[in-house]
Amino acid sequence: MKELITSLKIFLFLTLLLGVAYPILITFIGQAVFPDQATGQILIRSGSAIGSRLIAQKFEGNKYFWPRPSAVDYNPLSSGGSNWGATSGDLKKLVEERTTRIRAAHMETNEIPPDLVYASGSGLDPEISLASAQFQMNRVGKTRGMNLDLVEKLVQNATQNRQLGFLGEPRVNVLTLNLSLDESPGGFISK
Repeated sequence: MKELITSLKIFLFLTLLLGVAYPILITFIGQAVFPDQATGQILIRSGSAIGSRLIAQKFEGNKYFWPRPSAVDYNPLSSGGSNWGATSGDLKKLVEERTTRIRAAHMETNEIPPDLVYASGSGLDPEISLASAQFQMNRVGKTRGMNLDLVEKLVQNATQNRQLGFLGEPRVNVLTLNLSLDESPGGFISK
């Protein structure tokens, strides 16, 4: 009986420590040190939340830059990849479908950047490579009737450099870029 009481005491202590005190402490530190990241980097326009810089959204129209494909249809509640391996027939078929769709929208003969046909591990990656953004510039500019130099400038402004100057690759947040397109002079078209 003594062992049971000791086990219950340890269980209650660890529950309070790790289930209550630790999450409250980490939340407090996150809010104090990184308030924008801790609240999800929510973008507000006209008093309404329109998205998060941390979670990809579905953009399909030709007037917008497209994000990476998502195995979970951009649903943050069920984030995850397809877990299909390189030899998967399903993955091969899906990549061929995505490639066909991209080729139909982009008449260029350039090689399609891989992050436009392969989903990320989470299915919610909010960023694309700089090469993917540059690949899509002509389509977006033509659809919107925008000067290509303006589209290129918006892409450059939305480009985030390597972390610490050497980690990763330059990347572009798709939501931020698409919002800047809509907000730029002559950038918004209604279709």
